[in-house]
Amino acid sequence: MIEKLPNNLIEFIEAGEGTTIEYKEAKKSLPNSLFESVCSMLNRNGGHIFLGVNNESEVIGVYKDYAKAMKKEFVDLCNNPEKLFPTVHLDIKEYIYEDKHILYIYVHESSDVHKTANKIYDRNEDGDFDITNNTTLISNLYIRKRSTYIENKIYPFATMNDLRIDLIDEARKMASNRTSNHPWSKMNNEEMLRSAGLYERNLETGKEGFNLACLLIFGKDDIISSALSN
Repeated sequence: MIEKLPNNLIEFIEAGEGTTIEYKEAKKSLPNSLFESVCSMLNRNGGHIFLGVNNESEVIGVYKDYAKAMKKEFVDLCNNPEKLFPTVHLDIKEYIYEDKHILYIYVHESSDVHKTANKIYDRNEDGDFDITNNTTLISNLYIRKRSTYIENKIYPFATMNDLRIDLIDEARKMASNRTSNHPWSKMNNEEMLRSAGLYERNLETGKEGFNLACLLIFGKDDIISSALSN
């Protein structure tokens, strides 16, 4: 049973597009520019994306017979490092509004700097902007992320022995069960953690290793206690 569009989301549609709200027409397939918006929102303040709504805040809907395939494709692409790097888990939900089907995506603000199709996008009131070749804007983006999110702190002396391999295997299994032929199924543990943004290299200091987020998710109990005490 598909739920009706909640009132708070109706208010977002009525509010009009802005830094954290994006509308896209989508009848039978995902819009070509969808992941530009996903990437830019991850890099900025997060936001709300509605598929099946035009720029005038008019709900035109998506064809319901195509909605299931569109949702599956979106989840697959979110977990494909060739499409979005680092990969993320984002939900896409289907709702009904005035007998029309729309798809809704909530994008959280990420602690990572993301790329789509090997390009970096940022967002302001006017939409999504490719800043790949603007070193100043990219530098500002990294500085803002680093100062905001402590989980990017790198622990160069942490090793794979400090992690629970059973939890890594379980995460790989869950991803594979959710998405057939998931890229993680063919990666070794280090490659998987790199693709998830949990193993990093700081270009300023040269330090390379697992970050705090990785230790909190997959670390052994004593490692977690040590990391949190620093």
